[in-house]
Amino acid sequence: MKRSLSLVCLLASGMGVASLAQAAPANSDPAPAATTATTKIAIIQFQGAVAQTNEFQRDIADLRKKYEPQEAKLQSENQEVETLKKQLQDGTTTISDVDRETKMRTIDDKTKQLQRSAQDLQSSEQQDGQQTFNQVANKVGEVMISLAQQQGFSLVLDAGQQNSNVLWAMPSTDITKAVIEAYNAKSGVPAPPAAVPSAPAPRATPGTTHTTTPHTPPASHQ
Repeated sequence: MKRSLSLVCLLASGMGVASLAQAAPANSDPAPAATTATTKIAIIQFQGAVAQTNEFQRDIADLRKKYEPQEAKLQSENQEVETLKKQLQDGTTTISDVDRETKMRTIDDKTKQLQRSAQDLQSSEQQDGQQTFNQVANKVGEVMISLAQQQGFSLVLDAGQQNSNVLWAMPSTDITKAVIEAYNAKSGVPAPPAAVPSAPAPRATPGTTHTTTPHTPPASHQ
């Protein structure tokens, strides 16, 4: 599920460099003043952090279960349309023109209804998915701010955004993993159970991949 959440992670844990300069007392001495403070900056893959929390993994799995019956119904209806199409093709030389037109209208009506149902289902899934993400994201944001303040960061940049200006950062400034762990501990939601194959896994086929989470884990910035 591809979702986009823009978050400006600007903390109020202290005055910025510009504010410090404005608050400094006037000094007639032309000599440069000594630097008394530095801005400590952290980065985070925020969307990836939210997606990897135990709570989001649990909630998104519940959403999948919720929509499984509707998806199965659409698949069944789609199969019905495909069967009607095949029957029409196979009977082209044996059915009358009237029957052919009737079947074509039936196929057209069912196809249009199937498309409307699929669009409605997709819209509902996206809305519920975005709401689920936002609910967890708001709480993850609070944990992120608390952790950043505890570690003395004055600014947190979201390096996971497509238009992010973060080109490189020391690994020690990436708080993504720390935020995930802190949030999991606070929420108390256990990690989702690992998928257990019902039969011995076949030998991997080149070019075949299998994804168990909706988001790719955030990459460390080296």
